[in-house]
Amino acid sequence: MTPLLWLLIGVGLTILLIVAKSRFIGFRTQQPADLAQSGPRFDLRAHLSGPILCEGVIYGPTGRVASRFVAQMEGVWDGNSGVLKERFQYDSGRVQDREWRLFLSNDGSIKAEADDVVGPGTGRAEGAGVQLRYRIKLDEEAGGHVLNVTDWMYLMENGTIMNRSQFTKFGITVAELVATMRRVPA
Repeated sequence: MTPLLWLLIGVGLTILLIVAKSRFIGFRTQQPADLAQSGPRFDLRAHLSGPILCEGVIYGPTGRVASRFVAQMEGVWDGNSGVLKERFQYDSGRVQDREWRLFLSNDGSIKAEADDVVGPGTGRAEGAGVQLRYRIKLDEEAGGHVLNVTDWMYLMENGTIMNRSQFTKFGITVAELVATMRRVPA
């Protein structure tokens, strides 16, 4: 076999492994049913209501810290419809305001909308976990790329919410976010 043929075989196997990992192994393959019997029940109307303090870190594609942030959030619900307002303050000094519009169904499914989300996001709450999947369009200063997001929130026994999100482009993880969210006492 020629070196070019070996190279093509190697490239093909690498692509196959990347696709297989993204489809069958790892964080993005976790399902809400995996958490159906775990821990306290995560009710978005109760746990994402009122003032919330969020602190987090964003990792770049190499796994190194790209940014840190603190966010003030406020959740307001009217039945199964809610609005979660967010104000992020990044370590660079940049401030970002966002607003999620959340719609819950009685079967645990979730529809989520935000101005920077392309189309509606969809998700599900089961047991101690909430999963959302959506496509987000980055600001022009961040390249304006549209990324696929898998977002998980896990309710801890003390009421803290652990949030982990992976951002992908063409099946390759380009960023990850890890954050805590805690309700602020009145």
